[in-house]
Amino acid sequence: MRPVLAIETSCDETAAAVLDGDGVVLAEAVLSQRDHAAFGGVVPEIAARAHLAHLPGMVAEVMARAGLGFDGLEAVAASSGPGLIGGLIVGSGFAKGVAMARGIRFLGINHLEAHALTARLTHGIAFPYLLLLVSGGHCQCLAIEGVGQYRRLGGTIDDAVGEAFDKVGKLLGLGWPGGPAVERLAASGDPARFALPRPLLGRAGCDFSFSGLKTAVAHLVAAYPAGPLPAQDAADIARAFQDAVAAVMADRARHALAMVPAARTLVVAGGVAANTAIRLALEKVAGAAGLDFVAPPLRLCGDNAVMVAWAAIERLRLGVSNSLDQAPRPRWPLDGADMRVPAAPTA
Repeated sequence: MRPVLAIETSCDETAAAVLDGDGVVLAEAVLSQRDHAAFGGVVPEIAARAHLAHLPGMVAEVMARAGLGFDGLEAVAASSGPGLIGGLIVGSGFAKGVAMARGIRFLGINHLEAHALTARLTHGIAFPYLLLLVSGGHCQCLAIEGVGQYRRLGGTIDDAVGEAFDKVGKLLGLGWPGGPAVERLAASGDPARFALPRPLLGRAGCDFSFSGLKTAVAHLVAAYPAGPLPAQDAADIARAFQDAVAAVMADRARHALAMVPAARTLVVAGGVAANTAIRLALEKVAGAAGLDFVAPPLRLCGDNAVMVAWAAIERLRLGVSNSLDQAPRPRWPLDGADMRVPAAPTA
């Protein structure tokens, strides 16, 4: 298989990558947009305009570093959902243009599938495995049984875990994005100072709820006079919050593992997978169950085009590509019928 060019524009990262047919990264680039910090979150129109401004140059850069022209590609892929529709239109439209102009195949990749399959690129793990997909917009437990075979075991009933980190970061005066800042602050916090709720801990199933935990943090902060929190108090609250999230994640993972007895690996993916405390808590769960634990390298936890290219390669190996009339979509569940890979025709 010749190399694959992939594009990622589902939120506020503009990314492009080229992988050869075996998954070796020939070139990659990611641009994280910073203009959203002043607004306390991603502004969809600003994100789409930034993708439009930066994507052509980025693609030219990674193609040059890979030493390729477009005629040397097997296919071009782009995240086509879920995500912010403006950015998805920019990325998938660019990819379709390349595919049409050069007469090569196009793949519209589910952004969540790209996260779900990353561990197969980085660690070569076999199906089935259990995935905890944790990010700013998603928090799900999934049984990954094959390419296009994803069984949803549970998910958030309110806030995603990354969203909760961002909101707590804002409450603590840390700005946006909150996740990395909360983790840094929690490192100097006292774990015994504050007791915060652990929503759904011990309950059957593996659904999540973080809204009540976020509200509990808001009540703690509201008890202080107006103005910046004392530094140590803020650190102690951050530590209590992070410990509560890690405990909930570990509990939900234990329940999920019981629902997928054939799984031999526990995988965590998505932006929040970069959090060390959550990784350690999940690694302990996997070890206690006698399973391997896998978390992608930090550069592949956030949104990136390497994972999109790899998901495309997995599908190309099964003979799958997409029509140029495939429409990007803001919502695209992994367990939908349109994710399944068609069976190979029999003679």
